Amino acid sequence: MDLLRSLPLGLYLEQPQTWLHKLDPRVKIAWLMSFLTSYSFATNEWRILLVVLLIIFTLFAKIPRRVWQQQLGWLLTLTVLVLFIAAVSPDGLGVSYQSRLPANEQILTPNSAQAERPTNSTQHSPLSTKKYSYILFHQGPVKITRHSLDLAVRLSTILFTVIYSTNLYLLTTAPEEITAAIESIMQPLRRLKIPVTEITLTLTLSLRFIPLVLEEVQNLIRSVMTRAINWKKLGLKGAVKVWMIVAERLLENLLLRADQMANAMMVRGFTSPNEHKVQWHELRLKRWDWLAIATLTLFWGVRVISGNKF
Repeated sequence: MDLLRSLPLGLYLEQPQTWLHKLDPRVKIAWLMSFLTSYSFATNEWRILLVVLLIIFTLFAKIPRRVWQQQLGWLLTLTVLVLFIAAVSPDGLGVSYQSRLPANEQILTPNSAQAERPTNSTQHSPLSTKKYSYILFHQGPVKITRHSLDLAVRLSTILFTVIYSTNLYLLTTAPEEITAAIESIMQPLRRLKIPVTEITLTLTLSLRFIPLVLEEVQNLIRSVMTRAINWKKLGLKGAVKVWMIVAERLLENLLLRADQMANAMMVRGFTSPNEHKVQWHELRLKRWDWLAIATLTLFWGVRVISGNKF
């Protein structure tokens, strides 16, 4: 089992260089935040459109199939499962209402019956001929209502949008580019004496640390598998004890890696970001970046026109 290939979460794809790689990281941050924020109070049609756009970006960027096939497959399977479970679950609005009119209409007086009789304008109203059904599907114990389907679409689309948009950004943007973009955006916070450089440095180290964590987990799992442990003979208590030992070893190895990284930075004189300034990445807007900004403006224009749903 190779976690670095089967679970490429937070990893950067160095080759091949797609058009998403060549975009300015600040523009890509703006697109990422647009996907994450335009979802709020949007209609279900817009939420589904966000999912379709993410899939289209992946296909048109010509990212290798081996990179996104397994991850996208698992994520789509998870979202479809959430969609089905939420759709068939009770919607919480199954309240039985009591009619305001008597069950026996013969007790009504002629005057009251005439008053309750609809007028000709009501009979010919187009609203009276429109069919409406709150229950969309009901077969045996399975019942799908309008409210449950709406909730299912919300949950499944937000799950896909948040996970895949973030992963697509990390997949096509180097950690140094992310650091430079965030530091550039956070420059006004320096006036408030906020340590922007320290924050961006911590972010860079954390992004660089993700592959190390996956590598340590992978090595420990392989070491357990090569020992051919008889889990049935150990029982539940013995299995928990073994995995506790593995978790303790994992934490010890990660702390050792962090200490080695800190010592390497100190040897190279990197004691303080303000004293050891590093140029992470040269930020410059190009022609494709301006086109992406114009498309983002159109994106928000369509979002405003589509309206909100409360």
